[in-house]
Amino acid sequence: MTKPGSDLILDRMMALHPKVIDLVLDRVWRLLAALDDPQDRLPPVIHVAGTNGKGSTLAMIRAGLEGAGGRVHAYTSPHLARFHERIRLAGELISEPDLQAVLDECLAANGDHPITYFEITTCAALLAFSRVPAEYTLLEVGLGGRLDATNVVAAPAVTVITPISIDHTQFLGDTVEAIAGEKAGIIKRGVPCVVGPQTEAALAVIEARAARLGAPLLVQGQHWHVWTERGRLIFQDETGLLDLPMPVLPGAHQIENAGAALAVLRLLQKDETACEAAMTGANWPARMQRLVRGPLIETAPQAELWLDGGHNPSAGEALGRHLADLPQRPTYLVCGMLNTKDVRGYLRPLAPHVTQLSAVTIRDEPNTLPAAETAAAARDVGMAARECESVEAALAEIVAREPRARVLICGSLYLAGQVLRENG
Repeated sequence: MTKPGSDLILDRMMALHPKVIDLVLDRVWRLLAALDDPQDRLPPVIHVAGTNGKGSTLAMIRAGLEGAGGRVHAYTSPHLARFHERIRLAGELISEPDLQAVLDECLAANGDHPITYFEITTCAALLAFSRVPAEYTLLEVGLGGRLDATNVVAAPAVTVITPISIDHTQFLGDTVEAIAGEKAGIIKRGVPCVVGPQTEAALAVIEARAARLGAPLLVQGQHWHVWTERGRLIFQDETGLLDLPMPVLPGAHQIENAGAALAVLRLLQKDETACEAAMTGANWPARMQRLVRGPLIETAPQAELWLDGGHNPSAGEALGRHLADLPQRPTYLVCGMLNTKDVRGYLRPLAPHVTQLSAVTIRDEPNTLPAAETAAAARDVGMAARECESVEAALAEIVAREPRARVLICGSLYLAGQVLRENG
């Protein structure tokens, strides 16, 4: 099959810098200047950072703003099946012609200068956003915050920091305080910041930066509260109480993400219609996504199939809580992970809820952890584990034993993306 033109351009962009990640902003500022500073011509920006939950929170904010009739740009990463998923222009995925155009323009403006793939594609997204009318622009941080390529908007409307935990230590530091310092780098002078649940150590770092910059904070447990009651989500802040449907995104951890999204919508003076739309209209693939059609379902019609791209210990804890809340059913994991992740930390909270783990090597991913190592890590935390050649082979073996099993494919967004592409 012939690659679309945008894929060919993106392949060229991958070769512009010897490193995939190189956290400085100099290259981004240079290219943005060559493009006539599109970051200064965006609709009001909502900038979201955090270790876990930032994508889900952004999805709920977007659903709320669109539910109120707004046109919303959104930039997220990584993509799962197609790069186009990263850029939404006024609510719609960027078209192939529009994507090719902004990528070509950025490639020409950059010339022979080194720049990372994420940096140049972020500049392309900002260029696209600057040319299409909308009411808001949602920017999800790629990695960290302070030196992330999205951190180029001088005065966003609001910033958001979702829960912070240990991840990407090779780039952000090996303590919660160090990582919080990087995430808090998105806080801007005088700009309000909505803060999801944090450890005391992380919150202290966020509060210190906000105080230096005179940035008002709206912190969960202080300025807003969220809980469930009789199958409903209850949100309360200084302006009153909301009684809403539960978030359509599954998992107890989504309650806290929903709270952050609602705090943003209230800050932007959106009404209850928008808040209800945030709960009922959000869509965020590969976050405890129930698979209901496609070849995998056809090979396991009685099984219950789930897909999740979480990959760090906090994500494992959230998944463990969610599995504990589901009706009893034999539960199997099909797991593939990257060699940069804390595999045992991710798997440990899942172990009490799992019958067996089938480990796979993520195909065509240079940083994949070999299946044998994933299986060994699973055994170390008390899981029965075996190696399998592929997701399909693992699923076939599971349903041969337990036709009505619950199967969770998990461990990496790269694995989740392959599943979504191949499962149609």
